[in-house]
Amino acid sequence: MGFSVKKDGDTCVVQVEGQLIVGNRQELKQRVLDEIERGERRFLVDFRQTGYIDSSGLGVLVSLSKRIREVNGELRLSNLNEELRTLFELTKLDTLFQIA
Repeated sequence: MGFSVKKDGDTCVVQVEGQLIVGNRQELKQRVLDEIERGERRFLVDFRQTGYIDSSGLGVLVSLSKRIREVNGELRLSNLNEELRTLFELTKLDTLFQIA
């Protein structure tokens, strides 16, 4: 379980490894906020290696989305497996996030 951050052109790619849950959500939030402070505005959160997101993980994504919009930035999500895609559809969060 962890996060890695790398630059891909003008996009900051955040890789979520394992699960996004109450125990690590603050780490993700802080990493993205640190990148915003450095001037980053485009974010892609890659869930290729993620199997589970709990409600607090969803909450932190909503919070980050709001913060990124406040700085005229953009947040996209990618590589959601079928279960995660269903979770976003059931919670109607697929209407809030751009999902690739």
